[in-house]
Amino acid sequence: MTPKPIAMIAVIAALAACEPGGFGRADGQVYAPGVAGPADTDGLIVGHRLMAAGEYQLALDAYTRAAGQQGLNVDTLSALGSANLRLGRLGQAETLLRRAVDEDASFAAAWNNLGVILMERGKIAEASQVFRRAFATDNGNSDQIRDNLRLALAKLDNPGYEDPNEDQKFELVRRGTGDYVILSAP
Repeated sequence: MTPKPIAMIAVIAALAACEPGGFGRADGQVYAPGVAGPADTDGLIVGHRLMAAGEYQLALDAYTRAAGQQGLNVDTLSALGSANLRLGRLGQAETLLRRAVDEDASFAAAWNNLGVILMERGKIAEASQVFRRAFATDNGNSDQIRDNLRLALAKLDNPGYEDPNEDQKFELVRRGTGDYVILSAP
């Protein structure tokens, strides 16, 4: 480019800045917004919806983002543990849920989910104790926890126990609405 077009561009830009509206937004014209603020979406809610949809890895990612925003509290620890359980990462899930119940011993859903993991790992005696704790903490209000306790006690009394009238399953619950179903180990 020669110096003449560059000078013309500079003059036009300077004159545009002298307009009464300047470079700001004029009424009735399109205006691009500024930088977005912090997200107003709760990662736990997003993760719960993804778990319900069967998208466990995406749910784990959402729970991880929630933990980054909120810290590792009992809700995020329990959610991370539940997602890891659904992904078959039993060791990681057990560690996270043990941390959750250590942080808040009154969180019945975390106790229940820990019991589900213990049943999956074949630790039936410990699982029955954990389900008892979940049942007592919940004051017997949850049908899922009661059913899980009943199945665990039946397996404890008779390790070969299988009810022909009922498909054997342990239910994974979370704080709030909804539940997740985990099939028991063969």
